Amino acid sequence: MPTIPVIGDVTMSDILADPYPIYARAQEMGPVVRVEAANLMLVTRFDDIMEVERDPVTYSSENPHSLVVKVCGPNLMRKDGEEHQVERKAVEPSLRPGTAKRCWAPKLEGIVDDIIEAFEKEGEADLFDAFASPMAARALVAVLGLGDVEWQTVARWSQAMMDGNGNYGGDPEISRRAKQATDEIEQAIDAMIPYHLENPNESALSSLLQADQSKEQIYGNVKVFIGGGHNEPRDAILTLVLGLLQNPDQLAKVKEDPKLWEKAFEEAVRWISPIGMYPRLVTQAVELSGVPLKKGDQIGLCIAAANHDRTHFDSPETFDIFRPKQAHLAFGAGAHFCAGTWVARILVSKLAVPRLFERLSNLRLQDPDAVKISGWVFRGPTSLPVTWDVNEVQS
Repeated sequence: MPTIPVIGDVTMSDILADPYPIYARAQEMGPVVRVEAANLMLVTRFDDIMEVERDPVTYSSENPHSLVVKVCGPNLMRKDGEEHQVERKAVEPSLRPGTAKRCWAPKLEGIVDDIIEAFEKEGEADLFDAFASPMAARALVAVLGLGDVEWQTVARWSQAMMDGNGNYGGDPEISRRAKQATDEIEQAIDAMIPYHLENPNESALSSLLQADQSKEQIYGNVKVFIGGGHNEPRDAILTLVLGLLQNPDQLAKVKEDPKLWEKAFEEAVRWISPIGMYPRLVTQAVELSGVPLKKGDQIGLCIAAANHDRTHFDSPETFDIFRPKQAHLAFGAGAHFCAGTWVARILVSKLAVPRLFERLSNLRLQDPDAVKISGWVFRGPTSLPVTWDVNEVQS
């Protein structure tokens, strides 16, 4: 029987800086590769990940030792079957395509314009702090129904939990910050429950209460929504902006044909996937593409690697909105396909990024070498300095 190969000559810093060369190496080595620095066996090939996702009985989301459970408590992301479906259906009324278009789009459009107005006369900004982070956080507060929580607080909560969810090295300070964030989130939920009970509405928190979810279920799932619901759209916004600014010919085409915004968004999240990896627990002895796995093994499904799998994508490292249509895994697959996908698509590809290019004339990178991208479990630009022509600001 084949043994599981090991990558032992890279550090966590290497993985955070740029995991894609490591992913490509792992894909060449075999279906399952142990990366010592991450203390995890990774599945990196597209077809193998799809095989895992088609068999939730053998490869379970339910794992009491999962970092997401340790940070957030029991939640729908780490449940399968009927239990998962019940909790997912409880929040779905707030996230359906029709609700996203009818209810959230007008509110999010107002937030977009408000944020841009705050900095558009400056002529330069780092879009991470000036635009993408407040945009994602304020949108999340609205959709969740968290009242008047400041965007900076949501951003801090989300980052602390995401760091905790990816803390495979066991850093105690990261764990402390994550615990502080989750305690504060519970307090914020408690503060808003009376309002939503008296005023049923289309927010996620109201939907959870209307579905008679327990306090534990609400706590766990709202924490998960805050973790992913801020970082992922924030990173998608920045990645889409970066991809277009680095490829002015594609940007020109998108401006000429607004229908291309959707293709550009899908390519951006394939190119640099905001969610890079999530775990599964092996429930019984099994072979994955000929590699033996034991009951109790934990594997990481590396969807960022799958989205660069050369057997599915030509020149995967290239941002190309005109590549042949091919399904990607940026939103996951199967029963755990991202519930917030429709809201994210509207926020990023219909509102935030098109409006940014519309309002800021001749938007361009201030210094291409100053752009910073980091992460592997969650990845995106962490600094995106830009400049534009102030004397031509559009109203």
